[in-house]
Parts: sequence; structure tokens; C-alpha cells
Amino acid sequence: RQERPDLILMDVVMPGLNGFQATRQLTRTPETADIPVVIVTTKDQETDRVWGTRQGAKGYLVKPVSENDLIATINELLD
Repeated sequence: RQERPDLILMDVVMPGLNGFQATRQLTRTPETADIPVVIVTTKDQETDRVWGTRQGAKGYLVKPVSENDLIATINELLD
């Protein structure tokens, strides 16, 4: 908790909490609510994108992610 990231890249498929649940916790916790979360996943359904946004994600990238898309998303959120 002493190191504070500028941005979080969040995979959806993880052991324990999934990425949507972790994003929801991060965006609803006062200490981390202002850190942008970008979901990075193979889930390419519109319902997944909408759900990610509802959980507080500021970006949504589908794997495989191109370097240009990743850099553009990061730059957009950190500017």
C-alpha cells in the first residue's frame, strides 16, 4: 500500500476474485478510487464491456492487445 500505481491493468481471469470484482473493490475504495483501471481480457462480448464499465473500469482492451492500442489507452488515461 505504500507504492501507489498511476494506472492498473487488470486481467479478468484470476484465482480468487475475478478482475471485475477486483475492479469494483478498487474503484469503490476511497484510497484507490482515483486510479484508472483498464481491463485486459479475451472476453470480447459487448455485455462484458458494459459490465466492466459498470464496475468502474476506465478502459477495456481485448487480447491480443496491439502495442499501439495499449499505449494509446495508457496515454489517454494518464494525460
